[in-house]
Amino acid sequence: MGNCLGKSEKLTAEIVPHDGAKVYPIVRLYGSPKSILAAYIRFALLHKSVSLDFVPSNETERFGGSDAEDAVTLQVGSEVVSGSRDTLLRFIDARFPGGTSSASGGRGRGREDETTPLLASVTRLQHKSVLWHVERMVKWAEDLTTRGGKKAVDPSMGSPIMEIRKFARSYSELLELMMEHAQMEETVLFPIFDKADRGLSKAAKEEHARDLPLMNGIKEVIKSVGVLNSGSPDYREALYSLSSRLKSLQGKCKQHFREEEVELLPLMEALELSKEQEVSALEQCFDVMQETHGRLLKFLLEGLPAHDAMKYLDLISKCRDKERMESMLQMIVK
Repeated sequence: MGNCLGKSEKLTAEIVPHDGAKVYPIVRLYGSPKSILAAYIRFALLHKSVSLDFVPSNETERFGGSDAEDAVTLQVGSEVVSGSRDTLLRFIDARFPGGTSSASGGRGRGREDETTPLLASVTRLQHKSVLWHVERMVKWAEDLTTRGGKKAVDPSMGSPIMEIRKFARSYSELLELMMEHAQMEETVLFPIFDKADRGLSKAAKEEHARDLPLMNGIKEVIKSVGVLNSGSPDYREALYSLSSRLKSLQGKCKQHFREEEVELLPLMEALELSKEQEVSALEQCFDVMQETHGRLLKFLLEGLPAHDAMKYLDLISKCRDKERMESMLQMIVK
């Protein structure tokens, strides 16, 4: 079935919630990198906080056939389980109790999820991921400010300079996700609304322009922190400024997303787009957000609970260009 990865997978986020209550054995996931089922199971396992080794199989089946799903196998110690998505998810919930339940994801969706317009779904899920990552950065900045230049308790953070570099990398990924999300709304989502009712998205566009200086300003503050002597008064002042700006960004994001989800997205159903139009618009979202659905796809999905990550994978599976869909899956499963 191929060679096991050299080390266990971890979420790319630098700070990951974990209660540390129980340590589970390493789980091996065998399957094709092109299988969306393997992607589902990977995220179900990672949200259970288990150590995961993905073992790429030599299967060549393209997504969509039952053979591709049957090729996915889980091994936990001497236990080996294969089968449908529901079978594997039930095994995961039974074998690893606690944490986020996975059985409600994917095919267990309710009628509301089935009838929600695709663009509304993808937008809401991206909002949720952005807010999770922003909150993580806010908490991280607060911790940095409290320590004032002292090393983190977690040895994986390294020295203060090393930690700031990790912080800068995480914020750069978040900024890129937010910029592509805004671009997607401005080039795909808003024109659809404006075509039906001119000026409908005017307020949302103005908020995008309003928040851009703050987002770029945070990046500049992070750069300044990186060149200051840790523990100096200027260093502590810069950290305080960073924490304050991130909190401001968090508040603006919450307000902006809430307004879109309350005032704009509910109107999507009234547009009465055909299924063909919906799927075409969804594919345009993937095209506009190339980095988000490429090297940043793990980052996006890690900001979602397991069941929401699976919903996002459901949206990816609607992509009619199977090679494109498989390339996205390989970014998160390989």
